[in-house]
Amino acid sequence: MIDQKIPLPRHVGIIMDGNGRWATKRGLSRSMGHKAGAKALKKLCKHLLKLEIPYLSVFAFSTENFKRDKEEVDYLMNLFITMFQTEFSFLKDEQVRVVFSGRREPLPVDVLKTMDQITEETKDNERATLNVCLNYGGQSELVDATKKVVQLVQEGNLKIDELNENNFAQYLYQDLPPLDFVIRTSGEMRISNFMLWQASYAEFYFPDVLFPDFTPKEFDKAILEFQKRDRRFGGVKK
Repeated sequence: MIDQKIPLPRHVGIIMDGNGRWATKRGLSRSMGHKAGAKALKKLCKHLLKLEIPYLSVFAFSTENFKRDKEEVDYLMNLFITMFQTEFSFLKDEQVRVVFSGRREPLPVDVLKTMDQITEETKDNERATLNVCLNYGGQSELVDATKKVVQLVQEGNLKIDELNENNFAQYLYQDLPPLDFVIRTSGEMRISNFMLWQASYAEFYFPDVLFPDFTPKEFDKAILEFQKRDRRFGGVKK
């Protein structure tokens, strides 16, 4: 049972790993694993709303994932469109703002249209924010942010000495609070280029659970672990 008196993370990041392995273990195609993963994400989104956790970032598709078989990539792109048009329509009713992090190229036109539509329809929602990292890479984000800064300086709209650790986030794909808690399912103990700047002082949790099996109950286990952590941010607690 989660003790609401103990602080919860404000911003949670989830690396949704293990969909393919989940399907393979069951003799299914990898695509069916991704479908199961999408359903698991829907349940988690609803659960986080109940817990009143205001920010969730999910690693949906990395820039490197385009190296996978075309059939799997095409299925993922179509699944994304279908899920956001049907299964995730509840986000609008629940006053959740949806934003996207990542490069638009070479995402298919239909995917971009879906992204733009859901972004526009939810832009004024204030209850919570879902940040979908799609065609995303943490190093790419830092490079793209640096290019923005250079352009602003060259145009005379930013003085280089005005740039610091406190305001750099506004040049990233999305200006969101730092990550407090990063969860990577499937037991893999690496962050795979996920939100490198934002995760600087995050707590990490690596459950040996494939993402389709990462239920709200499993999430609560993660939160209980988070509440045990001693977060000092480089200092010493007295």
